[in-house]
Amino acid sequence: MEKFRADLLLVQRDALLTADTYCFSVEQFCLWCSSSRKKLKDVRAADILYYLSYRHSNKTSSVTMAKDISALRAMGSYLCRTKVWEENYALMIDRPKADRNLPSVLSVEQVEKLLSTIDDTSTIGKRDAALFELIYSCGLRISEACSLLVENIHMDEKIIIVRGKGSKERMVPFGDEAKIKLQNYLDVRSQLTGDKVVAQVFVNYQGKPISRKGVWKNFKQLESLSGVKSKVHTLRHSFATHLLQGGADLRTVQELLGHSDLSTTQIYTHVDDKELSDYHKKYFPGHN
Repeated sequence: MEKFRADLLLVQRDALLTADTYCFSVEQFCLWCSSSRKKLKDVRAADILYYLSYRHSNKTSSVTMAKDISALRAMGSYLCRTKVWEENYALMIDRPKADRNLPSVLSVEQVEKLLSTIDDTSTIGKRDAALFELIYSCGLRISEACSLLVENIHMDEKIIIVRGKGSKERMVPFGDEAKIKLQNYLDVRSQLTGDKVVAQVFVNYQGKPISRKGVWKNFKQLESLSGVKSKVHTLRHSFATHLLQGGADLRTVQELLGHSDLSTTQIYTHVDDKELSDYHKKYFPGHN
């Protein structure tokens, strides 16, 4: 597994998060092989199908199944290059079409209620105020917020340089509210870092770069205090939806979100369609 992970990172040039995800999926497959008394070198397409059937019987979603197949294909490629497999048997398995559920979004009022819950009188509070304001106003993924570098914040221009999936960089503007909260945090950030030089903007109480888990944990507290049911990623969905509702074109939103494929961004137009349908049902009962 260590050699496979190194191959993903150094040879295939996959992102760290992708490598970790693939390794986790392959480890689960290897555990199943072990319990089935099947050696990895003897695995064939039929065995992979049996495994996927087992996963399906345990209510695994189509999204996770598709991810598992991608991981097994990457593993198959590695095993072929290392002469363990004669061919990549995982390529014989089709990926299931993922159910594309509409993303949950918050109204502007709900976002304001959520963010106003943060007590920004403390250093940690100032950090959270800046963190979640930036996630919303820039449409950041959690990993992008965690990895944001101090040198990539340009306060005068109100622009940040974000490193997204596949190490692709994009420039994203932020507003006056985000600038104020970010400056308030940066003014007291040294109280957390002390004498340490930390490249990442957002740090934990130990002065180390904040983790995804740390962001989730802090957000759950906000969710509980505000009464607004949400997830951190919902702020990104809300950012995109509010832009489109405000008249932004799809290409602009695509650039701001860092989507490589426009079809990924188009799902937010369906959120608007759903909202229109909900309004129609509310104000025109009996005419649907």
